[in-house]
Amino acid sequence: MTRQSKNIKSALRTKPRGKQVHHARSAVAPLPQTGHSAMTQSDYAIPFNRPCFVGNEQAYMTRAIANGQISGDGAFTRQCHAYLEKALGVPKALLTTSCTHALEMAALLLNIQPGDEVIVPSFTFVSTVNAFVLRGARPVFVDIRPDTLNLDESCLERLITPRTKAIVPVHYAGVGCEMDAILAIAGAHGIPVVEDNAHGLLGRYKGRWLGTFGCLAAQSFHETKNFTCGEGGALLINDPRFIERAEILREKGTNRSQMFRGQVAKYSWIDVGSSYLPSDLLAAFLLAQFEARDHIQSVRRRLWDFYAAHLRDWAGRRHVGLPSVPEHCEQSYHMFYMLMPSLAARQALIDHLKTKGILAVYHYLPLHLSVMGRRFDGRTGDCPVTESVSDRLVRLPFYIGLSKADQARVVAAILECPVI
Repeated sequence: MTRQSKNIKSALRTKPRGKQVHHARSAVAPLPQTGHSAMTQSDYAIPFNRPCFVGNEQAYMTRAIANGQISGDGAFTRQCHAYLEKALGVPKALLTTSCTHALEMAALLLNIQPGDEVIVPSFTFVSTVNAFVLRGARPVFVDIRPDTLNLDESCLERLITPRTKAIVPVHYAGVGCEMDAILAIAGAHGIPVVEDNAHGLLGRYKGRWLGTFGCLAAQSFHETKNFTCGEGGALLINDPRFIERAEILREKGTNRSQMFRGQVAKYSWIDVGSSYLPSDLLAAFLLAQFEARDHIQSVRRRLWDFYAAHLRDWAGRRHVGLPSVPEHCEQSYHMFYMLMPSLAARQALIDHLKTKGILAVYHYLPLHLSVMGRRFDGRTGDCPVTESVSDRLVRLPFYIGLSKADQARVVAAILECPVI
């Protein structure tokens, strides 16, 4: 028996601990059918994700109710803004109802117009592109690197035209894109960069926080993220020129924020906008998560390291790819994925894990091959790395309530999969 097998068997004898909160299914994950009802994550012994209480979430939500304000921009929202601004060193952070809405605000702030072009990776969530398409922009899909699965900066130059109005890198799995090259190319053409940092809070690129490179950046606090309030996001504003208008857009196109600061006697409608403010109840939950930052990140690092250490030899023998983190990047420990040799191998593994009560899931489908993507002339072969990765990638259970014993069960089930 190898030392690795002994370690896994030892962990299997450990009883799971920790307070856990179940949640609904992942919006991306394929779920099996039982009779006429789809299974939810709670039907699995080991789900893909499970949000957990880590500190003062309930106490802070109770306090928010006692404060008498549970609408937007209450005391807890302001504390979250201050936390992000101090932790990241950004001029302004504004909580939003989702990362999607933060990206929509970015599109409005950049004054994206019909006919403009925005360069986005095809391997990303639909919100990355929808935010700009809603303003009439045409997405120009760029392929990803085969190592980090981030936007391939070597493809950018040939995609830029006089109509290009933004480049939107996505820090996949919380590993930084090659921002030096991206910013150099964008700067040479005078094109703004907006970071989709949904996965990357507290990740770094060459010592600098992800989300602080572009003029604007979007964060996500969805329940699958490292820090969560169920649904939520934030807009990070790195260019102070956008701060005043961002506050107006976020407050339905009014200068209501200025009124609260005593800068105007009463507020008025002065621009376009929408309601992008989350409830202070959500901010209360989120602040408790921020305060548990060290605990959350240390547990997630332990989970990531365990998978990497116990799957490395198996993956090498089976020609399975594991995450790549360049030396100049410090990841956020957002997820652990594997790149299987083929679509058939991936599906075989997912099916095998299901028989063990374990839910593993795939991730993004190529946007350029979607129904909407084809309306923008997307064709098979446009982004070959994206097309290959999308067929082969599988994400393993990854959440801070995942016990050592349960994680060992996941690894053991993978090692014994008979069909790969």
